[in-house]
Amino acid sequence: MTPHFYDFYSGAGGTSRGMQDAGMTVRFGLDIDPDAKTTYQANYKNAGFICRDIRSVSADEIAHYIKRQDGCPLVFGACAPCQPFSKQNRAKNSKDSNRNLLGEFHRFVEAHTPEYIFVENVPGLQTVENRHGPFAEFIRLLESLEYFFDHKIVTAYHYGVPQSRRRLVLLASLLAPIKIPPATHGPGTERPDFPTVWECISHLPPIDAGETHAEVPNHQAARLSPKNLRRIALTPVGGDRRDWPPELELRCHQKHSGHTDVYGRMIKDRPSAALTTRCISLSNGRYGHPTQNRAISVREAACIQTFPMDFIFRGALTSTARQVGNAVPVAMAKVFGEAIIRHYQSHKKTRAA
Repeated sequence: MTPHFYDFYSGAGGTSRGMQDAGMTVRFGLDIDPDAKTTYQANYKNAGFICRDIRSVSADEIAHYIKRQDGCPLVFGACAPCQPFSKQNRAKNSKDSNRNLLGEFHRFVEAHTPEYIFVENVPGLQTVENRHGPFAEFIRLLESLEYFFDHKIVTAYHYGVPQSRRRLVLLASLLAPIKIPPATHGPGTERPDFPTVWECISHLPPIDAGETHAEVPNHQAARLSPKNLRRIALTPVGGDRRDWPPELELRCHQKHSGHTDVYGRMIKDRPSAALTTRCISLSNGRYGHPTQNRAISVREAACIQTFPMDFIFRGALTSTARQVGNAVPVAMAKVFGEAIIRHYQSHKKTRAA
């Protein structure tokens, strides 16, 4: 008997895959994106799915997906769309319709009181509007329902993900006090070295910009203009736009010392920068392939997000890149899933004693 996992704001299902790899049964996903639905259903064939805006879904509608069984605690996960709280979003409009999507999760928690809750989001969610923001409201809900909980800002490379992605994570339990699991990688752990870009993508066959590999699913790279092909060819491993000759400089970068990651190549022996929904675009970050003259492919981005090779993304190029960039890294979700399972097993032993 294993915990049952329910994925709200599931996207393609990064959290679901991590929880499944930890030993849970994936029962349900909910997301507004039709391409994410197609991807999710292709990879979790026995799970239910609702493809609608969560604001139009009642808590009762998911009741028939929920099976209460002894030894099978419910685990709810939520990674609400985070753009209003992202560092990249400089105009934090208090009227943004996505600002309190985490608040929509309240209804499902109140109605079904899962034994465990996992939340992942951008660090800014914790501080925006302070005591009156969506995260503070969610904490008050957990307190009112008598959950034990812990939260922390973590970096993905501490949990086996070759990426400097910082996220706010929360674990909650109805059963007993619970803590965020300790780092699995880095100084002071059994794996003192952080995972690197090259460890994750070096096995993939070379392709050109604009090419789709015939045999490796999602190994597709965006096209580049002739000028951008010249730019990436003149960018060394780990280099960026500062390595170009003057005639290739963009006007907006002249006499501007910032934004050096755009058009940059990844560094082979380090974690990558945080991937975004535009992670296959050379002009949107340090997303240049370490050695090949192109931006990384969707499959390479998925490997950096620690999706296994058998996880297939459905949709057009921009859609699959968005699904990958939005996903919770699989390896990180697995660590938290394993922590939940250990916590539940410890609770059962304590009760039995």
